[in-house]
Amino acid sequence: MWRTISSYVLRKYADYKYKKWERTILWDKIDPFRRPKSFTPLVSIYIAAFYTGVIGAAITEQLHKEKYWEEHPGEEVPLMMPTFYRGPWRVVRGEALTRPPQSTP
Repeated sequence: MWRTISSYVLRKYADYKYKKWERTILWDKIDPFRRPKSFTPLVSIYIAAFYTGVIGAAITEQLHKEKYWEEHPGEEVPLMMPTFYRGPWRVVRGEALTRPPQSTP
């Protein structure tokens, strides 16, 4: 009984594989002549992500300035520390800021 079941399953699998090849042969011939997939959705997502970051940075800087002006009215606002960058960074105009000391519990 197991011999007949296994031969039946193998025969069905072989038929499936052969018919699958038979079905795809036409599409395999047409495939080189298809138009390539468009990069427009990917590029538009990258552009949207870039401008989202630019707007987020502008809002963060504006909030930093407003907070500083509330605490120190009439003074010039110092450079804002980079939020997500912990390495060395160059200052083009102005003085380099020092990081506030980290409190360890």
